[in-house]
Amino acid sequence: MGLATQSNLFRICAQRWTVSLVFALASSAVCSAQSTAPAASAAQSAHANGAILLETLSWDEAEQILTPNTLVVVALGAESKEHGRHLQLNNDFLMAEYLKKRVLDAAPPAVVVAPTINYSYYPAFLEYPGSTSLGVETARAMIADIIHSLAHYGPRRFYILNTGISTLRPLAQAAADLSKDGIVLRYTDLTRDDPVEKKVRQSGGTHADEIETSMMLYIAPESVRMKKAVRDLNPDQPGGLTRDPHGKGTYSPTGAWGDPTLATREKGQAVVESLVATILKDIEELRQTPPSPPQ
Repeated sequence: MGLATQSNLFRICAQRWTVSLVFALASSAVCSAQSTAPAASAAQSAHANGAILLETLSWDEAEQILTPNTLVVVALGAESKEHGRHLQLNNDFLMAEYLKKRVLDAAPPAVVVAPTINYSYYPAFLEYPGSTSLGVETARAMIADIIHSLAHYGPRRFYILNTGISTLRPLAQAAADLSKDGIVLRYTDLTRDDPVEKKVRQSGGTHADEIETSMMLYIAPESVRMKKAVRDLNPDQPGGLTRDPHGKGTYSPTGAWGDPTLATREKGQAVVESLVATILKDIEELRQTPPSPPQ
């Protein structure tokens, strides 16, 4: 092969290599652009189709989502609070996480679900190891501070997925405080009469009882230890639960107050589905409620 021929061959190869390199770089740029498309559009798309988890956003995405039209849902459930010998300390937290997921699956657009709060006011259970409680003022302030923080970015309507009863006191106090700033706070009230619960209930009690245990058999059956469930329904006395038969409060050697041996998954399904329907109705009514002007 002559020198001229070799030179031409090298020139052709170089041209082909350059074209290939340019094509490869262009393809890489297209793929990179597709893989790094603005996350805000994905967040906006998810929000347009339904509720969205606040914790999955970056701050600039949250800035676009947290508007005056947004309703913020916050789950509240103790992660360290006794529930008898047959239920776990994180029973309320498991319930709160479940209800949070149901809201995410069913709530309409303009609903944002914030991270779960796992401590609050639970003074009635402190004789049982592992149980924790904030003071009522601390619990009130924590709720108010979290909501004030989020309201700063735009939202004026908030709903607490509440899984406790003693928590109603600090929640009511926080709602009153927030209303002075034109912020509306509502929450789940488990003391409200539920015709479905009345229909399926066979015994009394309110804690780790037949109904709560049934709910957990439906929500998280792996967390229920039915072999350890026993009837524990001594007379109701002022104060919390106590392990001391001569102590102040309602005597409960197990930490439950009710008859969890009567629990079934079927009862739990009926009660949980009724509760979810009530929560979704509460949220929809709150969405239609205009915020009050600051006092």
